[in-house]
Amino acid sequence: MAMKKGISRRTLDILLGFAAGVMLAATAFSLVVPSIELGGPLRFVIGFALGGIFVDIMDKLAPHEHLIKGYEGPLEHSKVSKIWLFVIAITLHNFPEGMAVGVGAFTAEALVIAVAIGVQNIPEGAAVMASLVGAGYKPTRALKISFLTGMVEVVGGLLGAILISVARPLLPYAMAFAGGAMLFVISDEVVPETHSGGFERASTYSLIVGFIVMALLDNLLG
Repeated sequence: MAMKKGISRRTLDILLGFAAGVMLAATAFSLVVPSIELGGPLRFVIGFALGGIFVDIMDKLAPHEHLIKGYEGPLEHSKVSKIWLFVIAITLHNFPEGMAVGVGAFTAEALVIAVAIGVQNIPEGAAVMASLVGAGYKPTRALKISFLTGMVEVVGGLLGAILISVARPLLPYAMAFAGGAMLFVISDEVVPETHSGGFERASTYSLIVGFIVMALLDNLLG
């Protein structure tokens, strides 16, 4: 989905780089470390690996359209409109984030995780909406689409919370699962997109800043 006007590619990469840094820090400090502390290395490894594999499978099975990389998924997708392909892509991205919040609600990291997802949603949401407007969508429709994709986090959060409320022993697995899923999204989706337009240095420094900001917030709120 090309950007015709509005937000520049450099700004988009910087915004998404910052969001990736926040997600990376939240994954490391608020999901991975607590998972190991609660359940030990084995439970962490199992949950983390399953999280990454789950997103990988969904990424291959579900047709979706990225802002920059374009179409991914099954070859047969002519019956699916471009806008819905984009919605599916954001859905695949946002679900693990929502699950992290839902699962994290049962830990001491609840506030940190919620703040992390909220902080990274600001630049990410701005980038998504601006890119949609730049691609020709009316601001009101772009806002509706952004809201719709954001609701996926609510669904992921509810599912994560329900799962742990009925099966508390699964908490270490669930935290690791959410962490693995988020790391896969960062490495496979966000970072490659920010490094494909010639502004990889700017996006990398932005990622570092995002990581630092989230690490400091984790220390302040933890």
